[in-house]
Amino acid sequence: MKDLFDKIRDNRGPIGQHAKESHGYFTFPKLEGDISNKMVFRGKERLVWSLNNYLGLANHPEVRKADAEGAAKFGLAAPMGARMMSGNSNYHEQLEAGLSELVKKEDTILCNFGYQAMISAIDCLVDRHDVIVYDAESHACILDGVRLHMGKRFVYPHNDMANLEKQLERATKMVEETGGAILVITEGVFGMSGTQGKLKEIVELKKKFTFRFLVDDAHGCGTMGPTGGGTGELQGCQDGIDIYFGTFAKSFALIGGYISSTENIVEYLRYNMRSQIFAKSLPLPCVVGAIKRLELMRSHPEFRENLWKITDALQDGLRKNGFNIGTTNTPVTPVYLSGSIPEATNLILDLRENFDVFCSMVVYPVIPKGQIILRLIPTAVHTIEDVNYTIECFSKIKDKLVSGKYLTEKIAAF
Repeated sequence: MKDLFDKIRDNRGPIGQHAKESHGYFTFPKLEGDISNKMVFRGKERLVWSLNNYLGLANHPEVRKADAEGAAKFGLAAPMGARMMSGNSNYHEQLEAGLSELVKKEDTILCNFGYQAMISAIDCLVDRHDVIVYDAESHACILDGVRLHMGKRFVYPHNDMANLEKQLERATKMVEETGGAILVITEGVFGMSGTQGKLKEIVELKKKFTFRFLVDDAHGCGTMGPTGGGTGELQGCQDGIDIYFGTFAKSFALIGGYISSTENIVEYLRYNMRSQIFAKSLPLPCVVGAIKRLELMRSHPEFRENLWKITDALQDGLRKNGFNIGTTNTPVTPVYLSGSIPEATNLILDLRENFDVFCSMVVYPVIPKGQIILRLIPTAVHTIEDVNYTIECFSKIKDKLVSGKYLTEKIAAF
């Protein structure tokens, strides 16, 4: 028998095994200064493409003022307690009403953390008689929620509607025997590839199958659709989305999340969703800060317009310069390259140290060996000059990668 700590010491995990070499640079880097297109990394200003500050609200003067006034007025303790017991407020209900209006749903429940909320919502909505059908490329919060499910779950390849039909046929046969129901789960915007979930096509399948539809639109809320109401709004099928999940960690530049649905379902979640029943209420400074952000999001469409101006310029420029960015049709911009992990680390070192460009790198075990993804997140505070400079830098590092220089040359980080 092993001691638990010995077991952990001997198996650090696929990423944790590299912690000593990567901590502080490739993992857990510290970006300092005001959240914007340029920030300080290791004492030097860098052009940053790694923050989900889509609409540029993080340092908007009115947002900073609302955050400061909220903290000064209420402190971080208020309201004290879980909402069901002692932690409710008019501000919480005001924010829920505003979010319901944004995403065109009857009611909304606020959640302290987006990741935690998705896991808890799935656990709350289904029981062992029910079947979950979900997209293979779903975010980890969905996968972890599905793992908790004590009933059957079927997965379909990413956006493969023919296979989804097959899984729905299997699920239908199963629930006819168990007396359960079917929940289909996907994302509005997939955060790694930037592709949209085929929400409209899934909604159309309701004509053939009986199921309810849950959409995680973390990257879509605020960025997609004519009013920022999300990917369902853009695709013209918001009414067919039964349960809509959004987060404050992206366009809102805050923390927390929300779930919107019918009054009946939201009431059920309020009284049965364990992560909210047994957790302290979202602090009032966060709530009043979110109210201000929502107000600016709705009254300043130019924020979203500028985000898309930068997105289009970045993606068009990358494609014209021979880069593979997949099939993204959202602001999320992956750049696909081929190379080993040592080449990837040298490439990132070069970008950061010699070109002053900071972006996120994705390698094995997240993706297959021999592949590299550089993920760029454009925002409303980036400029066309930022775009042009980045494409110029990427062209240079791509040439080095293809020529094998990142295998033969070690880039100094200091």
